[in-house]
Amino acid sequence: MKITGAQIVIETLLEQGVDTVFGFPGATVIDIYDKLFDCGGKIRHILAAHEQGAAHAADGYARSTGKPGVVIATSGPGATNLVTGIATAFLDSVPMIAITGNVSNSMIGRDAFQEIDITGVTLPITKHNFFVRDIKVLADTIREAFKICVSGRPGPVLIDIPNDIQTAACEFKPARKVIPAKPAKADAAMVAKAAEMIAECKRPYIYFGGGAVRAGAGKEILALADKIDAFIGCSMMGLSEIPTDHPRFLGMQGMHGHFASSVALAKSDLMIAVGVRFSDRATGKTDRYALNSKKIHIDADFAEIGKNVSVDLGCCCDVKDFLARLIDAVGEKKLPDWEEKIKSLKARESDAYDDDTFVPRKVILEVASKVKPDTRIATDVGQHQMWTAQFYNFRKKHTWLSSGGLGTMGFGLGAAIGSTFATGKRAVLITGDGSFGMSLNELATAVTYNVPVTVIVFNNRTLGMVRQWQTLFYDKRYSGTDIERKTDFVKLAEAFGAKGFRADNIDEFKTVFEKAYAYDGPSVIDMKIDPDSMVLPMLRPGGTFDNLVTWKEAENEEG
Repeated sequence: MKITGAQIVIETLLEQGVDTVFGFPGATVIDIYDKLFDCGGKIRHILAAHEQGAAHAADGYARSTGKPGVVIATSGPGATNLVTGIATAFLDSVPMIAITGNVSNSMIGRDAFQEIDITGVTLPITKHNFFVRDIKVLADTIREAFKICVSGRPGPVLIDIPNDIQTAACEFKPARKVIPAKPAKADAAMVAKAAEMIAECKRPYIYFGGGAVRAGAGKEILALADKIDAFIGCSMMGLSEIPTDHPRFLGMQGMHGHFASSVALAKSDLMIAVGVRFSDRATGKTDRYALNSKKIHIDADFAEIGKNVSVDLGCCCDVKDFLARLIDAVGEKKLPDWEEKIKSLKARESDAYDDDTFVPRKVILEVASKVKPDTRIATDVGQHQMWTAQFYNFRKKHTWLSSGGLGTMGFGLGAAIGSTFATGKRAVLITGDGSFGMSLNELATAVTYNVPVTVIVFNNRTLGMVRQWQTLFYDKRYSGTDIERKTDFVKLAEAFGAKGFRADNIDEFKTVFEKAYAYDGPSVIDMKIDPDSMVLPMLRPGGTFDNLVTWKEAENEEG
């Protein structure tokens, strides 16, 4: 069967099980869009307001399902507008296929209209990328891209297709959906060594991240913790893999992690790290990080083992398989002294919230109590992100959508939209007025497709996280953080065609959230909060978990 390159793109996407793509058309992908028109609705196209929003939507689709999200953009600014979205996916190991058009091969290197070397631009932020020079390899290139995208540690792959490749024709032979390469099985000697280290420890702590989420290893982590009397913490990327209210789960640890979780890690004598990369926000000063603990690191990516933190045992393998075999290899342990230490840490953390007037926490607890357990919770980046990570009660897997590694303000609305197309379920975006200003154009997308997303804007008229640093460490020199905009988010929502609500306190929020969440379409709540509200505890810059800024210390430093 002889077909054009543009037809090959569509046929190969269908072959790989793609049912939804996000994007924005332009001259160098017009042939792909023309064949998309012919596919009879087998692939649903979602037109974003901006290519970055389309990339974040593809990312949210992928995070919600585990399947690759697909985004299409034209050459030049269309392609470069994808860059932040691709980088966001890359830093968080999210499977994504980005398809870009380019000028014809004969025009490459001649500075033609909207020519850009997008493979050169994205080389550092993709797992792999391709520039297709020959139509005969187009189908297999797309198949290879999907295989690379989902095998091992997932990540984004970009395919740049010149216009003449899209219009040329060649024979096309259908193939089966690609099968991801399987990760290596656990080494028996390493499992035995890990079991030996566990037998000798008295204060075990299991620390997991996004790699454990991708492996679906929550069940094994809980079973191991129960057997060896360990407690559990996670990086921000690990949230939702284990129910927040599980008695062994201490919550997120790190710069703004739970007090009990961060201090327990610092006091442990054995850390079992599963699918984490020990980023600077999680470790603080690395030469003082969990100084008195031995460390076992289990990860699918060999490059992560020993990269940031030295470990005593590094195991590159299928983490789920390793944990399952480790559970069988270890003996039962009961550690009453460790249990008492954790109990006292949890009590100290709980005491900090005895004065239950902290509005951001009350808002997030209200949302968690009212939405369905499988509701996707998206955030942008800043204080609202950390409060959500700290206080939201995650009960189902894959319900947390947030930019971790790159910290992308403007990520949340696109991701929430993508998640609703992936799951058919309502999403909630918790954002700040600074972040929301970077992506509110995607309200047009939400309204056009009647996306059931409820947006909660924590409005403190400041860039809250930067302002918090300025309060604590820069003598309250508030340079560039006060937002002087006069934007009325309620009127803005209504101008886009969404429903707008306003709340000045928690009682008003309870009333309007019920209405907004029940509304069959996109809604926005402008929630006023105090600009002096802080995310605590906090790891000091270059500090250690033995010297956290806690609630009392923050009050003293504020004066």
